[in-house]
Amino acid sequence: MRAVQLTAVNQLSLTEVPDPQPATGEVVVAVKAAALNHRDVWIKSGLYAGLAWPCLPGSDGAGEVVSLGAGVDPAWQGREVIINPSFSWGDREDAQGPDFSILGLPRAGTLAEKVAVPVAQLERKPAHLTWPEAAALPLGGLTAYRAVFARAKLRAGERVLVSGIGGGVATLALQFAVAAGAQAWVTSSSPEKIARAVALGAAGGFDYRDEQWAAQAVKSAGTFDVVVDSAGGAGFGRLIDVASPGGRLVIYGATRGDGVLPMRKVFWRHLSVLGSTMGSPADWTAMVRFVAEKRIRPVVGDAFPLARAAEAFGRMERGEQFGKIVVAVGSGV
Repeated sequence: MRAVQLTAVNQLSLTEVPDPQPATGEVVVAVKAAALNHRDVWIKSGLYAGLAWPCLPGSDGAGEVVSLGAGVDPAWQGREVIINPSFSWGDREDAQGPDFSILGLPRAGTLAEKVAVPVAQLERKPAHLTWPEAAALPLGGLTAYRAVFARAKLRAGERVLVSGIGGGVATLALQFAVAAGAQAWVTSSSPEKIARAVALGAAGGFDYRDEQWAAQAVKSAGTFDVVVDSAGGAGFGRLIDVASPGGRLVIYGATRGDGVLPMRKVFWRHLSVLGSTMGSPADWTAMVRFVAEKRIRPVVGDAFPLARAAEAFGRMERGEQFGKIVVAVGSGV
């Protein structure tokens, strides 16, 4: 089969590799579409823990079950599915266990014509989604759902700020918040991305490059019950400034490094700072159900065929996307 393979830092190629074989309790999925995450870029750049070469990356994927391992119910044969990229979460709901891993490293990922996964990782593809939309959902949807609902416990009517709109998780967090009946705002350095967020239901947005954006946000829109962030860095203090008393700040990444936490503001205003990573099997099931019930469509910003996967990586590395970058693998996608 054809697969995207990384053989060293920034050494990416489309190559032929053996078809995967399902172990007991596993299936093989013929991938219709996959999607990129920042994780794939960090692996390619050699900036991710546990690197091992060669590597078949890709955490997001959707496709059709084409073969079954021993012990798998024959009813799975031929099903259209999406793949949960969160493996071996563990027994605790409040945090992942020591064996937790993410599809695409160390296990062979979805940027390939076929992938073998435990059948427990599968969920039926929501019927209203296209293959590209389905591929855009798993990692971003799971991360956003846990951050917004399991961790921040967002409620209808609350006010939420999603920072750095445009990335897959942030865009889905906005869509989830709007679908749940919250009032949502965003930040971005791009007026075009703010405008696209408004088209998705955001009430407005703020340019985080402006040193005064936080003060302007509070003056024009008020403070926020929930703040969702993946950047951290020097600008994190401004997110504290826009949080309402008793507000919750949920962090699912630190792309700009560790931020400085203004302790006095946190304790005086009774703020909660919450970490969040991926999600549990319960989060996964709830997320897929929520997407199906609300008929949410993940935003597909760009789509490339498998043969142009290197271009897809380049676009993500430049941060130009709004929504997910999808790689079409199967025919007719």
